[in-house]
Amino acid sequence: MSETIRVLISEEEIEERVQALGKQISEDYAGKQVHLICILKGGAFFMCELAKRITVPVSMDFMSVGSYGDGTASSGVVRIAKDLDEAIEGKDVLIVEDIIDSGRTLYYLIDVLKHRKPNSVRLCTLLDKPDRRVKDVKVDYVGFAIPDEFVVGYGLDYAQKYRNLPYIGVVEGVE
Repeated sequence: MSETIRVLISEEEIEERVQALGKQISEDYAGKQVHLICILKGGAFFMCELAKRITVPVSMDFMSVGSYGDGTASSGVVRIAKDLDEAIEGKDVLIVEDIIDSGRTLYYLIDVLKHRKPNSVRLCTLLDKPDRRVKDVKVDYVGFAIPDEFVVGYGLDYAQKYRNLPYIGVVEGVE
């Protein structure tokens, strides 16, 4: 059976929420510079749009960290495939993620980054699946809390497909 995509969150809803998140982050980091760390690949779309809406000075770096293969469920094994290019000591770090479900990846990553002595570490995600949480991670900024469905679009993929959709959709017809 071939998969189909059902729209869960429209492009307009995402735009409105990203604007609101940018405003809140700008207020919370007033008088500071925020160092965004994008979690690749899925977080790239969200971070680029978010950064354009933050009014305080912004610097950026990228990491590739994950616990997924080509399937729809977490493998439970976290690995860093691409580390940061710059040191974060003394910086106000905001991790930007596309989706948080089990929390395993972010729990591990936050611990790793805190050992690098940043001034602060906060977490921003476009999508949160709190019903799937197995590790306790504090999410400071949430775009949308969503049900436990497999989603794609706006950077999220299924076997490297559908990242370019301008909305968040639910994959249907997948085992």
